[in-house]
Parts: sequence; C-alpha cells; structure tokens
Amino acid sequence: MTVTLPATDWTRREDLAVLVAALGTGNARYVGGAVRDTLLGMPVKDVDIATPLEPQVVMRRLKEAAIQVVPTGIDHGTVTAVLPKGPVEITTLRHDVSTDGRRATVAFASDWQDDAARRDFTINALYADPATGQIFDWFGGLDDLAARRVRFIGDPHQRIREDHLRILRYFRFQARFGSMPADAPSESACAELAATLKGLSRERIGMEMMNLLSLSDPAPTIARMAELGVLEVVLPEADVAPLAALVAQEARQQIVPDPLRRLAALLPADVQLAEAIASRFRLSGAQKKRLALAAARDGSSIAARPLAYRVGREAALDRLLIDGIDVAPLTGWTIPEFPLKGGEIVARGIKAGPEVARVMRSVESGWIAAGFADAVIPALLDAELGERA
Repeated sequence: MTVTLPATDWTRREDLAVLVAALGTGNARYVGGAVRDTLLGMPVKDVDIATPLEPQVVMRRLKEAAIQVVPTGIDHGTVTAVLPKGPVEITTLRHDVSTDGRRATVAFASDWQDDAARRDFTINALYADPATGQIFDWFGGLDDLAARRVRFIGDPHQRIREDHLRILRYFRFQARFGSMPADAPSESACAELAATLKGLSRERIGMEMMNLLSLSDPAPTIARMAELGVLEVVLPEADVAPLAALVAQEARQQIVPDPLRRLAALLPADVQLAEAIASRFRLSGAQKKRLALAAARDGSSIAARPLAYRVGREAALDRLLIDGIDVAPLTGWTIPEFPLKGGEIVARGIKAGPEVARVMRSVESGWIAAGFADAVIPALLDAELGERA
C-alpha cells in the first residue's frame, strides 16, 4: 500500500515549490525530520531535501533560478537555499567510505536506498516525493513510527561503531518518540558499546545531553541510561531521582522546562563539581555561573523573594524548583533595588570604610525581612547607629 505525506503548511510553501522546480523533475525528495514529524502530526521546524545532483550542480541550478544559496557543508555534499519562509538544506545522496566512530568519509551516490542505509534510525530514513507525496521506506520506518519504536537501521552495533554519538541520539529519540518497552537490540548495543562515548569530544556529549534534557520529560530515559550503564560514562556524578521530582514540579507549577536547571538537578549541591562539569561540557560562562548558583543550595527554606533578591530570579527559580518550593511569589514581582546609599551613612558621622559596609548589610537584612518596605529604613538606620528619632 502506498503511503503519502499529508498536505500541510510547509508542503504548500510557494518558495519550496520554486526550489524543487529548479532542481528538476525527480531530483528532490523531502527527508528526515520534516517527513517524520508530519506523519506524527507534529510541528515541523526544518525542511531538508536529498538529491542525486552533486553540490556544484545544485548551486548552479539555484543561482539560475535566482535563489540565494550558501555552501554551508559543501565538502559533505550540503548547501543551504535561503528562502523567504526559511532556509532549506539540500544534501547530495551519499554512502560511507570509512568511519572511525567520530567522523565519516563519504562519497556521493546516485541510489536513494544507499543514502537511506547510512542514516541512523528507521524513522529518520523516510523520503517523500514533493510532487506526489509518496513515502519511500526501505527499512520499516513507517511501522516503527506507528509503534513508537526507535530502532537502528541494520545492525545496531555496526551503526554505533560508525558514529559513537548515536548512543546518545538513540536515547534522545527514545525520549521524544519512543514507547516502552524499548527496542531490545538497540538498548543492548548502547549498553555494550557505552564506553566508546569516551572517545568523543566533551562538547559534543554536552550538547547532546542538553538536547535530551530539553525534552518534555527526559527523566524516564535518563533513569534507563543509568540502569544500562550509559549515564555513568557521560555523567558519573548524576543522581537520577531529583530529576523526576523537578520535572513534576515544572509541570505542576507551569514553569517552562529548562535543560540547564535539569542538569543542575542531576548534580549534587557542590559548587566546585558544578563548575567542573560546566567546563567539561564546554558550557558558556553564564551557564557555568548559573549551574554553580544552583549547586550552592543548602536545603535551607529561604523564602522565594529574599532568595531571588540575593541570587537573581533565574537562579532562585532553579533552586526553588529543585527543592520543590512554590515559586508563585515571584510571579509578576520585580526585584527591588536597595535604596540606601553609603553616602547617607557617612553623612550620619560614620567614617567611610568597612563600618559603612557593615551598617549597609545590617540595614539591608532588616529591609528584606520587612518585605522590602522602604519605609522601615530610617528606623533601621537609627537603631543601627544607636540614635533615637
């Protein structure tokens, strides 16, 4: 039975039709995520096209059609068409010549099935004809999609040896699309070859882990990674239980999921360790600081607003949600600025220096305890300086 791609907004794009026409009849098929997600009724972010035409031919034809084209990955057969409604990557059909677990040497191909065979999972190897919508499926991807089954194409051990990062990609796709129980051969191969992840750059591992943690509910998948010994390789410091609790809190309190907060939940409350992991995953300076602030939690039940004043709204949300505390007091609340200035204390006869800083801290603490009420500052200052109004 012939399966066709449902018509949707992106398949009706006029700029996409112009692009397909420029490539010529039979020289373009939609592939990958756009096909998969459309069949699942999910939003489509990016559109990718496969073609038997070599990159230089693709670029020439697009330029002749007045379509801007950028050689974004031309050495690997990929160029990007810059279209009014969003860029489209166009990649020449390929087959692997050699692989070493981190990168592949490829050669251009002319057979669609050869190109499909080098992809990772069956649900990502679905192609669609732009003219007819016909789906081409050589490896049972449609059945797997219907069953919500994430499965490697061919021998999972071979696929992982070609690219070790596919282990983490498997768990990310399982968290997003899969159902339980998972495909046993795929899980077994991931467990047996988990140690190969050590050969990858820490940055690549960090990016893939953050992508996984950004999904709706990664907790069951992260727990499964721990059971299979995969998590121990990429994040041995992790404790999976707090992640499930955090995901539940985000849902209960209607807070947008955040991968960095979820990473913080996996880690113990150890600032130095958090900073080390941020460096290991090549996180930005701002991300490193935020992870450290989350790790500075000590289990004390400080109120939401005083905490936000001390560490900032974002860091306060992280700590409160990880600790299972209500964040409603921060909704619609603007963190105030402490109105007392050092000059006002000096004007009261205190010599500039450490004593001014001490008085400022004391008055500030009283002001926070009073709910940030500016009206209490004169009395607090008088009491601190031993004066009476």
